[in-house]
Amino acid sequence: MAEKVATRHAYGESLAEIGADPRIVALDTDVSTCTMSVLFGEKYPERFFNCGIAEGNMIGMAAGLSTFGYIPFVHAFAMFMAGRGYDQIRNSICYPGLNVKCVGTHAGLSVGEDGATHQCVEDIALMRAIPGMTVICPADAKETAAATKAIAEYKGPVYLRLGRLAVDTVTDVEGYEFKIGKAVELHAGTDVTIIATGLMVIEAVKAVEELAKEGISARLLDMHTIKPLDEEAVLRAAAETGAIVTVEEHNVLGGLGGAVCETVAANTLVPVERIGVKDSFGRSGNALELLKQYHLTAPDIAAAAKKAIARKRG
Repeated sequence: MAEKVATRHAYGESLAEIGADPRIVALDTDVSTCTMSVLFGEKYPERFFNCGIAEGNMIGMAAGLSTFGYIPFVHAFAMFMAGRGYDQIRNSICYPGLNVKCVGTHAGLSVGEDGATHQCVEDIALMRAIPGMTVICPADAKETAAATKAIAEYKGPVYLRLGRLAVDTVTDVEGYEFKIGKAVELHAGTDVTIIATGLMVIEAVKAVEELAKEGISARLLDMHTIKPLDEEAVLRAAAETGAIVTVEEHNVLGGLGGAVCETVAANTLVPVERIGVKDSFGRSGNALELLKQYHLTAPDIAAAAKKAIARKRG
């Protein structure tokens, strides 16, 4: 089995690789060895800026740099990027539509022992609510590398959500192609569709395998881009499988589940079960144990799929 790799590590390596483009600059809030922007800084020190623990100032600097033709990548833990940086992201980057990439690492419960103050489960909701913001949450190392290159080429504000935990690679499938705003079908199915993002894609793969043993055919969509959502893929899944389960390491309010439900409610009528944090804060603990505690594992996903199917038949 291939070595597990954290999406933040894959990101750091990819940023250093694309850093050959002289327009790319990186800014960090004194956590570069955690966000892995340190790899860019070691390779291109003249284009790397440690702004100290001052997220708002960093984002303001990036906004200014972008007006001179640079492509700034700004880094902080997701809690502090989306939380402390919200005002500047909204007003200094998105309102004028500047070409700044906001990278929030250590997102979700899987930050583990750092506890509730650092376990950001609101960032997707905050970022997708800002007009003009693109929100991306890659599943594994391969997808992170592809996303990093894609957002560098994309013109406009982006929020890239990354994790601390080392994870398996599940997107190394034939025909895989990363496109912003386009879901990837990792498994075909006819009975129910599981739509997952980020770390939860790995758990969803396991759930699909569990369901198959019981004769249940589950489609799996890797929804790496939460905004703009691939509405076409969602509605096709609704029409062809008749039931949907959304899975995210995020509050069930305002994230992937909310986006999918908005699309479904506006266009069709199928049951949707949402797997995620049930509007609560996290707690300190081992990352994998926390995923079990908050019911974010393959068995939980499989159970939700059966419930969605039962609702369909009812």
